[in-house]
Amino acid sequence: MHDAPPLAPGPVPLRRCGDSGLWLPVVTLGLWQNFGASTPFDAQRALVLRAVELGVTHLDLANNYGPPPGAAELTMGRLLARDLASRRDELVLTTKAGYRQWPGPYGEHGSRKYLLASLDQSLRRLGLDHIDVFYSHRFDPRTPLEETIGALGSALASGRARAVGISSYSAARTAQALDVARDLGVRLTVCQPSYSMLNRWIERPDPAADGRSLLDVAAQGGLGVAAFSPLAQGMLTDRYLTGVPADSRAARGGPLRASYLSEENLAHVLALDVVARARGQSLAQLAILWALRDPRVTTVVLGARTPAQLEENVAALGGPPLAEAELEAIDADAVDAGVNLWGPRSSDL
Repeated sequence: MHDAPPLAPGPVPLRRCGDSGLWLPVVTLGLWQNFGASTPFDAQRALVLRAVELGVTHLDLANNYGPPPGAAELTMGRLLARDLASRRDELVLTTKAGYRQWPGPYGEHGSRKYLLASLDQSLRRLGLDHIDVFYSHRFDPRTPLEETIGALGSALASGRARAVGISSYSAARTAQALDVARDLGVRLTVCQPSYSMLNRWIERPDPAADGRSLLDVAAQGGLGVAAFSPLAQGMLTDRYLTGVPADSRAARGGPLRASYLSEENLAHVLALDVVARARGQSLAQLAILWALRDPRVTTVVLGARTPAQLEENVAALGGPPLAEAELEAIDADAVDAGVNLWGPRSSDL
């Protein structure tokens, strides 16, 4: 099922999203970083339009992407009205709700009130009457899963979402969500976990999920997997091979914390770079191919600063498949490095 050929030729092949009728390019553009008020609109426009030209037609948003929250959706709304109106139905647009968007008890988490109010706000910012995929952005232990999944079902039933999914849920919580969805008659289509050579939690058996990993649960439940942060917030690029640049995310105090760039972690990164260079690839290109080596991973969600950076990442798809000896060499240094930002807030709960 998951090894079926792409539906259409092109520089970015497609994979089927679980057992649904949705097919996604194996590379997705995430609009988390570089789509806030501090980035000029023309730079954001150039990046999105180049992505679409390359065949990266899956564009991933959330209600809180910016800053300020909502800024990325407003940018996408301008582009849909100005540049992409005729191509809307070629695109797969996603958004999410779960993290803080506005003050008060109904401005975050997983309640029905928050999720559906947030979806309505997202659609207004985007200038759309529906979104292609709407996610619960994180597991909320304060809200019954029946309420959270039921709200996703309401989004489907109302036509405001064509498909729904969950993001950063553990294997056990994903299994529970699938059970609840089945009882409610709601179809979950995709899950979105963090995953990289330095963050391999989705491969680990979860005792609370009968020893299954998240990848196992997703495959058995017919879910696609949209793996985000495959470059470990920039650690798996050439940015940190010789130190911490002054203009880097780590130096600016962003989500990539300076503490992640420990001597031990950087030694692993340098060793992985050696494997990449032996293949004639950049470290980022190796990281992308590695994350896609498992056919259960539908797509990798990449951030980019410039069209040239995105082009380099897409070029990874033209590289030769990873040989068994290369995979063994990678495994020696592809170790969990404590860089799962989303664990304490969702996937560890």
